[in-house]
Amino acid sequence: MSKPKSDARIAPYTHAAAGWGALKYVAINLFKEKVSAGNYRSLFEQNQPDGFDCPGCAWPDREHASTFEFCENGVKAVAAESTSKRVRPEFFQEHTVTELMEQSDYDLEQHGRLTDPMVYDAASDKYQAISWDDAYALVAHHLHALDDPDQAAFYTSGRASNEAAFLYQLFVRAYGTNNFPDCSNLCHEATSRGLPETVGIGKGTVLLDDFEHADTLLLFGQNPATNHPRMLGELREASRRGAVIVSINPLHERGLERFTSPQHPLEMLTGGSTNICSLFICPTLGGDFALIKAMAKRVVELDDEAVAHGQERVLDCDFIAEHTSGFDAFAADLRAESWDLLLAESGVARDKIEELTQIYVNGKAVIATWGMGVTQHKNSLATVQILSNLMMMRGNIGKRGAGLCPVRGHSNVQGDRTMGIEEQPTKEFLDRLGLVFNFEPPRHHGYDAVGTIAAMLEKKVKVFVALGGNFSMATPDTPRTWDALRSCDLTVHIATKLNRSHLVHGKDALILPTLGRTEIDVQAGVAQGVTVEDSMSMVHISFGMNQPASPNLRSEIAIVAGMAQATLGSEKIDWLRYSGNYALLRDSIEQVFDDFFDYNLRVAKPGGFHLEIASRERVWKTASGKAQFLVNAVELDTPIHRARQQYGERLMVLMTTRSHDQYNTTIYAMDDRYRGVFGQRRVVFINKDDLAMLGFAAGDWVDLIGVWHDGIERRADRFLLVEYDIPRGCIGAYYPETNPLVPLDSVGYGSRTPTFKSIPVLLAPSAAIA
Repeated sequence: MSKPKSDARIAPYTHAAAGWGALKYVAINLFKEKVSAGNYRSLFEQNQPDGFDCPGCAWPDREHASTFEFCENGVKAVAAESTSKRVRPEFFQEHTVTELMEQSDYDLEQHGRLTDPMVYDAASDKYQAISWDDAYALVAHHLHALDDPDQAAFYTSGRASNEAAFLYQLFVRAYGTNNFPDCSNLCHEATSRGLPETVGIGKGTVLLDDFEHADTLLLFGQNPATNHPRMLGELREASRRGAVIVSINPLHERGLERFTSPQHPLEMLTGGSTNICSLFICPTLGGDFALIKAMAKRVVELDDEAVAHGQERVLDCDFIAEHTSGFDAFAADLRAESWDLLLAESGVARDKIEELTQIYVNGKAVIATWGMGVTQHKNSLATVQILSNLMMMRGNIGKRGAGLCPVRGHSNVQGDRTMGIEEQPTKEFLDRLGLVFNFEPPRHHGYDAVGTIAAMLEKKVKVFVALGGNFSMATPDTPRTWDALRSCDLTVHIATKLNRSHLVHGKDALILPTLGRTEIDVQAGVAQGVTVEDSMSMVHISFGMNQPASPNLRSEIAIVAGMAQATLGSEKIDWLRYSGNYALLRDSIEQVFDDFFDYNLRVAKPGGFHLEIASRERVWKTASGKAQFLVNAVELDTPIHRARQQYGERLMVLMTTRSHDQYNTTIYAMDDRYRGVFGQRRVVFINKDDLAMLGFAAGDWVDLIGVWHDGIERRADRFLLVEYDIPRGCIGAYYPETNPLVPLDSVGYGSRTPTFKSIPVLLAPSAAIA
């Protein structure tokens, strides 16, 4: 358990987002990571046409990049990768795995970059150096020893490039399995599974240019100031030209109130700022579906009123008639829905819903964005679908300045899925892959992230390979996940820095150090570039600028090729040929995916190219050939409802969230300044009325106790209560500290994403010792 620093405090943040505070923390992180002066120049190449893509979030780059195309958290990601600190073999000789397990996740990260491949030695409980060839041979030995290829699972982080992801899935399918747990299973899967049923493809419909023409932006379940700060630049420009911006999120995030742009000297020098959101709507956790359904119901009511009075229609009747199916049943369901039920389940007052709906119907070009605040609930798939239906009601898909904008987290999580990192591959994709590479891919669906953990616990998966990430900390039900990983015969982690997952290992274990996105990748004497796909389906190339942290590092592509060569040989596929020239890999990608025609030629152009999204062009790849309105009821038989019947108002619903000094599971520091938390992470944000009702006060220490039906004890001990603007009955805390409270089988309908934002818990006075 990480302890608060001696200067830990709670101090409300009153300044605008970014500004001088961001520059201060940029300087602190560059100093703390001991980034050499020579590597500072890489910041000016970040997100530039001839530079490298940020290893952080997936927010797109401007086609004509300015000198400064980086944000505070982007600098933290680059600084962490560019650090001069090293984890060499000597480090592992000084520390047993048991000793390292006692360190915090932050401290593990701070040791620096991995330099050499390492293998676990059970006799000494230490990692020891191993040659690359011997490491590949160990992987091949374990894979050959399995009775069935489905006894192995292959995880993918969103930082893997298109080329690495494609080669990885080719290796795994040539080996014989579709077991592809990946980070998308943990975050935006409701988007990937929900949108195809309504608009035909699981991606957004907008480009960055659309933000210049939108007059209304609805931000659902996201915190751009922390998770994708460059988005604030677009919101700033939209606000300054008069666009209406609304935040719809249980937490009233101060980073969306005011923004001081570091790219605008006058604003910085004068202490000025730009107001971002004009309205904050705070639904209860899990209440987004009811809120959006209430908005849709009100749109129908307003249209009915307009028809009755002979006024202009509120609905876009031409769009509905020409482009959609199922509207009559959808509208009938809305008319019949109970207002009392929608108000109770959304947690939003009727007048606020009226105000929000009026903003929506007054907009001529509306963009709806959403993040994991929408997608990590039991009913998240239905929420994504009704949000797309709401946008369809007024034709806000497929026109300039309007559309759907799911904001992905990691820099290439969307690209990895495009490249075939998918446990449920389509027949068409497998047919094409088999034809191009002359083999028969496995056809049955594989395990996702939650399924992989369950299969490891049941001894059905015995080998686990991770292309990046920190699986043991990103996943739910932490103690059970650790038991699952420790039951494996082999765990393999391809990584840049030490993390917890390397210490929660199988009987045999490998750490394989790889080049980072910022580093020069030379193969056969030629510098190589890799490509990524951002949240808006732009594909562009990335070239590293810094010298590698160690001469013994290998690229992700080279590591995958090495494992494949050792396991499968080169009779059918010349793996090492691909690792020596990434352009050849892109040539093969375009043979499999029609949208990647002339891949090398198009990606060489500044800004790259856009993958055409059919729904953006109002082409609907659904079963009906039209955009589909779907009828979904408000779900009342949920674990939260059942637990509340048992425990009453004492039951709290927990959402996990990131701090500002965090990206996914990577902890850069112990502060969360926009929320006023400094020097600590074990805090719980809670409404002041709930504090009084439960008999607590701000500053008390509590234990969080999970409520679930399986009889397994789940708890997270010693958290500081912090009064915050959050709806009654809801609390917030950071992950991964609270992941032990998320039951493995608490997943979204149709998405199987863990319900990280809907966790039933009880609070008890802390029994833990400070």
